[in-house]
Amino acid sequence: MNYDTFIDQVSQRTSTSSERAVELTRAVLETFGERLTGGEVLDLAAQLPQPLQLVLKPSPSTEQADRFGAAEFVARVALRAGVPEPAARDAVRAVFTTLREAITGGEFDDVATQLPRDYRDLVEQAMAPGATLRRA
Repeated sequence: MNYDTFIDQVSQRTSTSSERAVELTRAVLETFGERLTGGEVLDLAAQLPQPLQLVLKPSPSTEQADRFGAAEFVARVALRAGVPEPAARDAVRAVFTTLREAITGGEFDDVATQLPRDYRDLVEQAMAPGATLRRA
């Protein structure tokens, strides 16, 4: 999936402009960069379009995942994107569903397994059959 398609999908799923979808996507991916181990961040980044890879570049300090729950994940996304937490929750779901379409199933499973059970509400929609966006 190319960058424009990724952003377009997030924009449609969040009912926001492309500019806002870029901000939301960056906020979610930056937070993923903190939550996932450095190796998994590299694996995920390798399957994303170049502009999104740059958001996920790990540093030596990110080799160890920062262990925080779903509520903290959403709070960090909300702070980064400057949106209320319900909008951040919707953005996380939208980006997760778009990631599922953009990367291999095995890589998506690797990312999902690094997240504890309290992330289920955020991830479940992406894992549901028929979760992909259908174009008119």
